[in-house]
Amino acid sequence: MLRTYLPSPFIHLIADSDKRKIPMHKPAPTDFPVHDLIRDRWSPRAFASKSVEPAVLGSLFEAARWAPSSSNEQPWAYLVATKDDAESFAKTLSVLVDFNAGWAKQAPVLVVAVSKLKFHANGNPNRNAFYDTGAATALLSVEATARGLGVHQMAGFDPAKAKEVFDIPADWEPIAALAIGYPGVPESLPHGLRDREVAPRTRKPLTEFVMSGHWGHTSPIVSR
Repeated sequence: MLRTYLPSPFIHLIADSDKRKIPMHKPAPTDFPVHDLIRDRWSPRAFASKSVEPAVLGSLFEAARWAPSSSNEQPWAYLVATKDDAESFAKTLSVLVDFNAGWAKQAPVLVVAVSKLKFHANGNPNRNAFYDTGAATALLSVEATARGLGVHQMAGFDPAKAKEVFDIPADWEPIAALAIGYPGVPESLPHGLRDREVAPRTRKPLTEFVMSGHWGHTSPIVSR
């Protein structure tokens, strides 16, 4: 049985009688049916000023906790900063590239995802560490969608600076930054970003990456 979840507050951008704007809904235009949580998950840049309750954040990381990983190593860690902790928030914001910092400063929560590069038991390299941390973060983002939150994951940050300002151990590597919060309105963004916020969502067709038999041969599963 699929889990019951809270409806997403992302709804189509319209003006009410008071001409106020409300956050968007950008469901994925899928070729095959998927769960609403997957369809409705997207990466907003506009965030409301409302803080995220600690218990809600706890549920996001609980979801990440139960992700699969090679040898159950669970090679992930998350450095979390809310606006209530101004010092940590400023440190996290400082490791983002300027473009991302410009909009992410409005999010109530910033996170740096970190991967442990070696197995705990024997010190051998863990070639799946990034993959596994990505899986944990994907579950986090789905849980966030279920709770009416948006998550925007970013590659645009300085890993070396993150290691320095957070004293991250040598055998751990920062791999992504995340902005988390309740949805805002596109009008809160600069014009260029506003256009990107409301632009239609696109993805490669399934026929480009679902293969059977040999590389480059489209699977009949998706070649309908």
